[in-house]
Amino acid sequence: MVERRQTKRLIFVSLYLGLAAMVMFFRFLPLGSYGTDAGGLSASGGAVDLDIAPFLLPMPDVMLCLSLACVLRRPDLLPAPVIAVFFFIEDILLLRPPGLWALIVLLGTEFLRRRSDQFRSSTFIYEYALVAGVMLAMFMANRTVLAIVIMPREPLGLSFTQFLVTVLAYPAVVATSYFFLGLRKPATGEVDALGQKL
Repeated sequence: MVERRQTKRLIFVSLYLGLAAMVMFFRFLPLGSYGTDAGGLSASGGAVDLDIAPFLLPMPDVMLCLSLACVLRRPDLLPAPVIAVFFFIEDILLLRPPGLWALIVLLGTEFLRRRSDQFRSSTFIYEYALVAGVMLAMFMANRTVLAIVIMPREPLGLSFTQFLVTVLAYPAVVATSYFFLGLRKPATGEVDALGQKL
């Protein structure tokens, strides 16, 4: 019984890391200005412009959306160390201050994880509003820390635009994860086939 739950978690973590690797691969593809070093700043506060699309529109942070959706819908499947390690590696690859964005994401996901039970019976609108608020707090915390330590920052307009496109991408990420990964909120009191509470 325990082994089956651990196997399910291992499979989900493997899928999460596989998707993360795929996202990082596409971010480094030389598609116009997308994935190239334009000498600017990334929309997450780094020193390399890897988040700008060919139309100069910041790309949504898909892995952030997926991480937040996971900890709200099935917090048992995505351990905190996996999230922290991935975003720390992303910080290094994108030349951001190592560990800053990873720590902020970890704090945000753990904040939602501790409240996941409260959202089992809530509507998606309520969930969406909370996630948007958490995302805004994360982006603002990142900019604030960078300002305090006098680190280079992207223009406020670019940062706010990425926040908006990431928030707008959240419903699409939730829908995709539901249909392709089976990621859904268990009902209150729902148990699995072995009688374990979900």
